[in-house]
Amino acid sequence: MQVYDTTLRDGAQREGLTYSVADKLAVAKLLDEFGVGFIEGGWPGAMPKDVEFFRRAREELEFRHAILVAFGMTRKAGIAVEDDQLVRGLMDAQTPAVALVAKSDIRHVHRALRTSPEENLAMVADTVAYFVANNRRVFLDCEHFFDGFRHDPDYTAAVVRAGLDAGAEIAVMCDTNGGMLPSQITRAVAEVSARLAVSPDRLGIHCQNDTACAVANTVAAVEAGVRHFQGTANGYGERPGNADIFACVANLHLKLGMPVLPEGCLEQMVRVSHAIAEIANIAPDTHQAYTGSAAFAHKAGLHASAIKHDPALYNHIDPAVVGNDMKILVTEMAGRASIELKSKELGLDLAGRPDVATKVTEEVKQREAAGWSYEAADASFELLVRDALGTGSTPFTLESYRVIVEHREDGAVVSEATVKVRVKGERVIATAEGNGPVNALDEALRQALARHYPQLATLELADYKVRILEGSHGTGAITRVLVETVDSRGGDWTTVGVHENVVEASWHALVDALNYGLAHTPARA
Repeated sequence: MQVYDTTLRDGAQREGLTYSVADKLAVAKLLDEFGVGFIEGGWPGAMPKDVEFFRRAREELEFRHAILVAFGMTRKAGIAVEDDQLVRGLMDAQTPAVALVAKSDIRHVHRALRTSPEENLAMVADTVAYFVANNRRVFLDCEHFFDGFRHDPDYTAAVVRAGLDAGAEIAVMCDTNGGMLPSQITRAVAEVSARLAVSPDRLGIHCQNDTACAVANTVAAVEAGVRHFQGTANGYGERPGNADIFACVANLHLKLGMPVLPEGCLEQMVRVSHAIAEIANIAPDTHQAYTGSAAFAHKAGLHASAIKHDPALYNHIDPAVVGNDMKILVTEMAGRASIELKSKELGLDLAGRPDVATKVTEEVKQREAAGWSYEAADASFELLVRDALGTGSTPFTLESYRVIVEHREDGAVVSEATVKVRVKGERVIATAEGNGPVNALDEALRQALARHYPQLATLELADYKVRILEGSHGTGAITRVLVETVDSRGGDWTTVGVHENVVEASWHALVDALNYGLAHTPARA
């Protein structure tokens, strides 16, 4: 099975996505680590950036698994193949393999290329033969294959035949408009194979996701005998995107019993998926199949109760197989089993403490009804459980705080916070300014605690989110605040606070953040 990745070319057509040369090199290395067989690096004949990428790739990349492929098109009409500048650019890339896009829908031949059907067939045959003669492996991407096959199957089949007869290794059937369904793909593979009297393993599949069927269509083609499939990391691509190569690989391996990667590579899936998302500056899709952080997350209490006895009852695979983890979400839907499992996940065993598990369960339900949410705030939940167990610590207690927002004559807006706390029996007062009331509170609290807890200097507020929750029964709106904190060792945690007043909600989240940090950060000597 040939696993062909086109993240760096077709995937880069996603709206808002731009790779630098350094980005492309980094992504290529990750894809090779994942074990794909072919990496389409770009279009060197048309994109100056891609010329630089292929030059640097020759010097800097040493692949263990992948073969680098340069993408281009067949020669232009009326030009000898050796005189075509885009063809020359492909040759200059010096890759072992090339992918050539060709028009396989006769309507595109007439209206886009504005040439004759016969000339288009000659363009395909000439260009494929030229690269084969120059010791290149050739993949022929038959653009608009399925639309063309429905309109004029004889001509579309003739394009495939021209490429294969000229020496193309694979003729790739491209669902360029993304409008196909799995049953249509299955029929088309059988019809094309029969019409051309070729084995389906000489055919490939490339699916766009306009019907949300790109992965299903890819799997259907493989089940029909195709042995070359194309996709992109995380399904990146034009419009709704391409077939997600991670989901394709996982489905083939885990559902059809067709391992398509070298041994040990499948478990790298989540790491590679998220690393590529980071390079692309796109937040990983939480709910993405197999690789999303919520792919194996369970909220309902009935699910958790069953999972407590056997995780396989509600997981379609072992998450670890693809490098993921199961997690239990703590919400008002959680029963005692959910609380016990989530606590165990955090290193707190409640199995022998049903009284504590029941107490925490009721507390969570009451708090969730008031607007709290622990789904994304594991640190606050852990503190809640520790308090119920009697193992929680109180590094400081609040006496009072005050926040002033001052609009000055010069237009500057300055926030000032004063906090009064008791730390180890000592009353401490601290005042600090900030670029907002929450920042000022954070600075003042840290200042008050600094002498007793110098390790707080290693903690940093990384993100702050506010959500307004609608009130009910005539009450005002409720504010929920999430605070993300990071430490110098690379750890991160999220805490939550809820109140009608955004500053008070922020205070609760900040206090939890520092309490959690102090509980998990070694004290300085």
